[in-house]
Amino acid sequence: MNIIIAGAGHVGYELSKTLSPYHNIVVIDKDKLTLDSMQESLDILPVFGDVEDPETYKKLLDKEFDLFIAVTDSDEANLISVIIASDTIDAKTTLIRLRNHFFAKSSLMQKFGIDEAIFPIELTSKSVVNLLKYPRANNVKIFKYTDKKLISLRLSKLDGPIGIVPEGYVIVGIERGSEFFIPKQNTQIEPNDLVYLFGDDIDIFKFCKAYGEETSKYSERIVIFGAKELGVSIANALIKEEKEVKLIDKDLEVCNIAEEELGGKATVLNCKFSTKELYEQEGLKHADIVIAATNDDEYNIIKCLEAKEQGVKKVIAINSELEHYELMHSLGIVVIRGPKISAYNAILERIHSSSIVAERNFCGGKGRIYMHKVLENSNVMNKTIKLPKAQENVAIYLIRDGKILECQESLECQAEDVIVAFCSKEQEDSINKWIHSL
Repeated sequence: MNIIIAGAGHVGYELSKTLSPYHNIVVIDKDKLTLDSMQESLDILPVFGDVEDPETYKKLLDKEFDLFIAVTDSDEANLISVIIASDTIDAKTTLIRLRNHFFAKSSLMQKFGIDEAIFPIELTSKSVVNLLKYPRANNVKIFKYTDKKLISLRLSKLDGPIGIVPEGYVIVGIERGSEFFIPKQNTQIEPNDLVYLFGDDIDIFKFCKAYGEETSKYSERIVIFGAKELGVSIANALIKEEKEVKLIDKDLEVCNIAEEELGGKATVLNCKFSTKELYEQEGLKHADIVIAATNDDEYNIIKCLEAKEQGVKKVIAINSELEHYELMHSLGIVVIRGPKISAYNAILERIHSSSIVAERNFCGGKGRIYMHKVLENSNVMNKTIKLPKAQENVAIYLIRDGKILECQESLECQAEDVIVAFCSKEQEDSINKWIHSL
């Protein structure tokens, strides 16, 4: 595909890095040094210019483009770039990253001809709320083609290796130390494994209760470090769930803005030095969960470790840089994708998905999930489909009538079936080609 990416920041760079080996990528930015640096390491066409300037796009008039992706840090710049691009170049599909969720409620999206908008702050907030419904879980993913969920769990209550006979769910991934693999169903699980379970949440909950780490019985009292946009968004989402929320930030002005936006529905505290006294004076040590929601991973790690030291059972860190993901996991911190990583993943999932195939990452990008919905007029209806040649780190299932059926050599599909393939990152090319060829 021919793809234009407006914005060479963190998200624009990561998208270019992932997409450039397979597609023709044009990157537009007014920072020439950044563009030159990207061109040295990536196979891209850099266009130096302002994404809000019509003159910038005249350099691209001789081509047709499949995608225009606006991912600068400014909502206004992204919206203006979409308007100008629609007037000057031929792009079949437009994707945009937006911070302000107001735009989702307005008619601007249709007026501007935007095919899809990604709201990464809202995505991160929803991930936190989903997680709180499963106190022992490390992460929860929901899907559009099935009510089955993917829930990860740290096995802290095991004394030694055990075999599991899944009931109502299947084990589709294990992270053991820094190694990730997709197990055979007779694989033994070991203490401190991070296990990925796919299936009915009621059955998974029983597993979580039996083998997951001890947590507070309730998830009612939540403390959030970081009162900027993301912290306020998470607080609002939790308030809707009737949680008791305390928001803490070092910046007094940020606290004042947060207090105004939350309208007194949460306690906002200004504390430049968050010491042990803060836990005593404000009762933070009685929190059920502490969430570190700044855009500084190192600060988030410190706040989570402080909370664990004070006896808080569950700590959650927002992860902004992928290189810190492993460290957070190794320290017993629950990790939630930050807005930039959420934007990157959501855009990739949108690019690689179709009306019948959905694609997702899990385990910090080490694993991939592909789902193919079988429709009435599907080419695979009532046909025998051969599975890919047997290979390590691949598991394929068929969801039919609410049951998960493991597939071995072939499968026959009926209407409303969902084919689900789990694979490691190393196997994604072959599984991607297979499921999109159905």
